[in-house]
Amino acid sequence: MIHTTDKLVLQAAFAREKAHPQRVFMTQPILGEATDYTWGDTMDQARRMATYLNTLDLPANSNIALISKNCAHFIIAELAIWMAGHCTVALYPTLNADTVEYILDHSESKLVFVGKLDDWEHMQAGVPDALPKIALPLAPANDYDQWDDIIAGSEPLNEDPVWPADQRALICYTSGSTGRPKGVAHSFGSISAPASLQGDTLGITEDDRIISYLPLAHVMERALVEAGSIYQGVHVFFAEELDTFLQDLRRARPTLFISVPRLWLKFQSGVFQKFPEKKLNLLLKIPIVNNMIRKKLLDGLGLGDVRMAASGSAPIPADLIRWYDRLGLNIMEGYGMTEDFAYSHMSTLEQRAPGTVGFPATGVECRISDAGEIEVKSPGLMMGYYKAPELTAEVMTEDGYFKTGDRGVYDDGLLRITGRVKELFKTSKGKYVAPVPLENLLSADSMIEQCCVSGSGRQACYASLQLADGLRSKFDDPEFRGQANANFEKLLNEVNAQVEGYEALQFLAIVRDSWQVENDFLTPTLKIKRNNIEAAYEPFLDDWYDSRQKVIWQD
Repeated sequence: MIHTTDKLVLQAAFAREKAHPQRVFMTQPILGEATDYTWGDTMDQARRMATYLNTLDLPANSNIALISKNCAHFIIAELAIWMAGHCTVALYPTLNADTVEYILDHSESKLVFVGKLDDWEHMQAGVPDALPKIALPLAPANDYDQWDDIIAGSEPLNEDPVWPADQRALICYTSGSTGRPKGVAHSFGSISAPASLQGDTLGITEDDRIISYLPLAHVMERALVEAGSIYQGVHVFFAEELDTFLQDLRRARPTLFISVPRLWLKFQSGVFQKFPEKKLNLLLKIPIVNNMIRKKLLDGLGLGDVRMAASGSAPIPADLIRWYDRLGLNIMEGYGMTEDFAYSHMSTLEQRAPGTVGFPATGVECRISDAGEIEVKSPGLMMGYYKAPELTAEVMTEDGYFKTGDRGVYDDGLLRITGRVKELFKTSKGKYVAPVPLENLLSADSMIEQCCVSGSGRQACYASLQLADGLRSKFDDPEFRGQANANFEKLLNEVNAQVEGYEALQFLAIVRDSWQVENDFLTPTLKIKRNNIEAAYEPFLDDWYDSRQKVIWQD
């Protein structure tokens, strides 16, 4: 049975406004000083902007763009857009001008809110001069209409508008690892049910605190942090800058913390820089001392108050979850996609296992096709790809299941993802290889930040590796390379001993490049762009294979 909720997200916000107008909803750091926004403040500003939007006489349910890093006014602007009956189109704050131009044109956006941004000058060229613009309070210097001026000159919207559950509420343009992004359209119903149901399942309350730093333009943060907090009343803190993240974490003292595998690995790497791995393992085996060490490490990370931690967006190595378990931080992996508003599978403290992403969430129906593909029916299922009915039809079964493109199996009721359907590649020996399980085995090593297993049409597989953040400065150090070679040869042998012969890796290539969103090696949600990575190292492959070395350092 597909569950819905009687109270849509906007009605949940109105209820919070009336029940707890003085309760703090969001805390925004500005130059190190924290500014609080109560539910009353939040909704008053949103109501005033909604009144202004209504004076513009835009067509009903117009698309309105929002380009901003995470901040309180991202959420306030979205609430205003919804109150006025329109639909938000949030753009990742790291897109290039070409992609910005494409999305604004494809979505036919009638207005754009410009907020907190680092590289606005690189994005700005993609915004048509004729498109009306409103600057949020933390926007870069500009001559646009200013949020504060508009708010000061507008009366708050008096009514509490109720829009149909099937009305379009937002379009999320998928980051995509190949090709142009697709616009995933969600209704008020499909964003509301997941946000409501997740809190019931996980026992989240208004006593919880969370820090928002993963892109709000992505549905995981939108669903779990923004919409979820509107339903559960969670206090949302924002991070100001990358350099202040630890300070912001300590201010928030989050009880709920969501991250992605790459950042969980960075945290671990930071711990190992202070406590060498062997020494830490020894200390954690000593009674009494181990509890002190755990508390010291988690407090040092700013995670000492976390009661529920989660990881999503990409697979996290099972060994990394076990490592955090030893510190007393139980990471629950979940699984969802843009198309189901990040609501598909979840773990709980009672039902979890490293290497799995949990059980079907309340109201979700799931099956594995004959081809091994995960197919899902979810309360968060999209309306479809915006202006692309033929693409929507391609991903839906005749009986209404969404074809995720992921392969998976169930172990004791918990889903284990084994890779992407389209990521399978065939070696010259005619055998198909799924790269993700191999990447998971490699990523458990603390010296590796990211890896990509490839080998299509080659006699054997190989992996390109990016060193962990703290090690990259030693790339050309002969002494470090000697130590690293020994570690990586051991790792290569260990991985190859766990896989089929045709999956064995011939070599590990340590690459110089730093894989970032900005250089197009990663998606905005920090997944590897496999095609781009493979293309970058294709010119080296013949020499690498011919060398017959097990560990190769890029020149």
